[in-house]
Amino acid sequence: MSPEQTKKFEQIEKLSEKLTTSQVDFWQQYSSWTSWQFWFLIGVLFLSLFILYLFIDRRKALLLGFFGLNVHVWLSYFDDIALSNGLWSFPYKVVPFLPAFASDAAIAPVALMLVFQWTLNYNKNYYLYATGLCLFLAFLWRSLLSTIGLFQVKNGINYLYLFLGYITVMLVSKWITKIFVHFQKKPENPFRKKMNLNILPEKEKAK
Repeated sequence: MSPEQTKKFEQIEKLSEKLTTSQVDFWQQYSSWTSWQFWFLIGVLFLSLFILYLFIDRRKALLLGFFGLNVHVWLSYFDDIALSNGLWSFPYKVVPFLPAFASDAAIAPVALMLVFQWTLNYNKNYYLYATGLCLFLAFLWRSLLSTIGLFQVKNGINYLYLFLGYITVMLVSKWITKIFVHFQKKPENPFRKKMNLNILPEKEKAK
């Protein structure tokens, strides 16, 4: 890197360190285990996981877990982008570095996993029922969080943007899961076969 580039990069690192320190200090003073908000978020987290434990179809646990992990990851990206651009914020956190860990990144994946499971087991339209859940999460759940001070929207953002974000996460997670299920059903890769790219161990090829 050039000297100017190095200088700017070091400035960004120092600002990032100061921000991290400020976030931890704020969490210790206002958002740690001494606050009711912390225990509310802990309750949401464990209640979500307990409901999942009770109702998950264990015959489809791997499929549902893969789908739920997709929801969690994409939703985290969605929140990170919004937080970085000052579109909304989470004043209270279970962990200082994970702003939406319990309030959104736990309840939304679990809820979508159970809807996905229900549509699979009863041959229902996933897109219809998942859209209904996205409406609930955006306009009711986040609105409740805002009312009790756990979530803040900023800079002209309204709950329609949240709804569109949930819809995007719901669609992308389903499509990625569908792609990998397709790969599982058709394990032979025609491109690899054509190019003679065998990466399986000898025992597997013998089978």
